[in-house]
Amino acid sequence: MDELLILVGGLLAITVFAAVEYYRQLQKVRREYEKAREVIGDIVVSFNRQLNQEASKTELVAYKVEALSSKSEKALNKAEETHKRVQSLEEKLSEVLEYREEVSAKISEVDGKVSALSTSLERLNSKFSEIEEQTRQFSMVPEAKIEAVIPIKREKALAPLTETELSVLEMLASEGPKTAPEIKERIKLSREHTARLMKKLYEGGYLERDTSKIPFKYNVKKEMENLLKKKETETPAQ
Repeated sequence: MDELLILVGGLLAITVFAAVEYYRQLQKVRREYEKAREVIGDIVVSFNRQLNQEASKTELVAYKVEALSSKSEKALNKAEETHKRVQSLEEKLSEVLEYREEVSAKISEVDGKVSALSTSLERLNSKFSEIEEQTRQFSMVPEAKIEAVIPIKREKALAPLTETELSVLEMLASEGPKTAPEIKERIKLSREHTARLMKKLYEGGYLERDTSKIPFKYNVKKEMENLLKKKETETPAQ
């Protein structure tokens, strides 16, 4: 009986010791589990943080890639536009070169014409010099330029003349040669009227005209002067 109690007590003691040890091990495992859970939580939090950072970086990279893609498209469009402009400029440059060749040919042609004109001008200047020299030599010899006398028809002597025309003839016969402006001042007629009158007397053969100077000088012809003197001598006798 005592042995049984001792055995039961021993088993009970072993059971209690085992239970205590199991409890201690269980607490230890629990503490380790808590630590492991905290570590895992930290790892998860850190992983989530890194994952968020990587996601942000990925979004940033995607944005940059999209921006670069847009820039690449713009750059490609600009490159195409630049290529088209270069082609257009090359075409225009080709046209300009062709036009330049045409202009050069025309300039050469104009140079030839200018050279020919220069030669002609030199010849003309030489001829002008000769003419001036001849004119200078002729000017040294005084020469009256009296136009050819138109003969007076006897039947048209004094009868057709007006009083003004007759007074002009008498004035020229008594005072000598005069110009049309001088005659205009004396007879008090307009310049046109005086010019017509002098033309009529000249073409009628009453006057002769000196063209060596301008304005021309008019003078009564000798034959007409004799007729006027004869008329003056006959008038008192009547």
